Amino acid sequence: MGWLEKIFGGSTHRISGGQYHGGYEGGQYHGGYDGGQYHSGHEGGQYHGGYEDSTTWDGPTTSVDELSDFDKEEIDRAIALSLAEEDQKGKKVIESEPHLEEDEALAKALQESLNVESSPPPPPPPRYDYGSPFPPVSYSFPYGYRVCAGCNAEIGQGRYLSCMGAVWHPECFRCHGCNQPISDYEFSMLDNRPYHKSCYKEQHHPKCDVCKNFIPTNPAGLIEYRAHPFWLQKYCPSHETDGTPRCCSCERMEPVDARYLILEDGRKLCLECLDSSIMDTHECQPLYLEIQEFYEGLNMKVEQQIPLLLVERQALNEAMEGEKNGHHHMPETRGLCLSEEQTISSISKRPRIGGYRILDMFTEPHRLIRQCEVTAILILYGLPRLLTGSILAHEMMHAWLRLKGYPSLSPEVEEGICQVLAHMWLDSEIIAGSGSTSTSASTSASSSSSSSPSTSSKKGKRSDFEKKLGDFFKHQIESDTSAAYGDGFREGNKAVLKYGLKTTLDHIRLTGTYPC
Repeated sequence: MGWLEKIFGGSTHRISGGQYHGGYEGGQYHGGYDGGQYHSGHEGGQYHGGYEDSTTWDGPTTSVDELSDFDKEEIDRAIALSLAEEDQKGKKVIESEPHLEEDEALAKALQESLNVESSPPPPPPPRYDYGSPFPPVSYSFPYGYRVCAGCNAEIGQGRYLSCMGAVWHPECFRCHGCNQPISDYEFSMLDNRPYHKSCYKEQHHPKCDVCKNFIPTNPAGLIEYRAHPFWLQKYCPSHETDGTPRCCSCERMEPVDARYLILEDGRKLCLECLDSSIMDTHECQPLYLEIQEFYEGLNMKVEQQIPLLLVERQALNEAMEGEKNGHHHMPETRGLCLSEEQTISSISKRPRIGGYRILDMFTEPHRLIRQCEVTAILILYGLPRLLTGSILAHEMMHAWLRLKGYPSLSPEVEEGICQVLAHMWLDSEIIAGSGSTSTSASTSASSSSSSSPSTSSKKGKRSDFEKKLGDFFKHQIESDTSAAYGDGFREGNKAVLKYGLKTTLDHIRLTGTYPC
């Protein structure tokens, strides 16, 4: 035994304990707006690490066959010295055979231990394939050291996920919408943030403002919807043909969680437009006075007293059929300047409303007598104050042109200049309602009218919706696609902005056209 101690007395023989440094390789996330594929858990899993070899040496590895001649001579010398020591003790060589057998056994064990590196490696841990078309993602870390991208803590024993270019504890990979762990087979991505598919759909998939459902995809798999050009109300394309009603004033579609008022003639009015609506002839008279003052402020006073009547749609259509002259904006006319003698059924009293519909209408016949070129101005009832006023300002311009003896004009010129006056009045009302001041002619007319006694709401500040509604009515005039009302307005407005209203009107009287 002494010879063994002499040869290996200076070596260290340490065995490192086995440690588990991994788990099943987490799956991949292939995300995007259309939802990614989540291959998690055991899919395509493999161990990273495992148990370390329990027979690993810290020093260089050698074997008995690789010993040099010098080392062999040293071994022979050690054996000889050992035998000599035994001989000195008076023992026979034959008596040392048990010790020799023991030494040979130890030498054999030593050789086996030295040749351990030449042994074939143990089989690798099993791999599992659950049918994933995506290979596992590999990342380089210090051996046995991974940091979770969620909590920044080391990932020790147990499962981990490998996705989005990082590794995660399963409980740290969370939805950006609900902050709950994502364990679903699929998930969605937005701005490099993961979401449950349901959370992503709830927060980012557009919903229909009418039916409140998610807007469906078309056959190509794309989200297709319609949107109002001004209100930006988004809705399913099917609502354009399924009979979904629109407000007759603001044109917004009726949503499922709101009710519109049904007027006697079948039109529908949203409750926000109803809030400032004018329902009968008497209620409209203060507004009529304001429009007259607006014209007077432009040095365009209408001397004659022209009757103003609020009527139902049927009465307006009948009066239009009896009128020989005039241009009418289809598909629906909301105002009319009459020049013929007729009997008109006007609304004399505000209708009685109940259960989101008109219960009773109060009308009376009104015989129109021709005393001048204009017999009456008719306005459709039930419209908001700003819309009613813009229609009235338009029809008042028709009356002014006739009373001032203007020649017969083309629809583009006559309807266009009437729209210019309606647009100017809306401008003055919006400015007056916001408390702002201006040096324009329309604003001075507004200031003049606001100093007179009136029961209208013009003096007070308007609600945010009413301001928005005024902008919408201006947008309607500006974006009209018809030749007479749309193109005519844009040409007339350009002339007024360039030459002024008076010069433009003088040019129209002389030539029947706008100045260039």
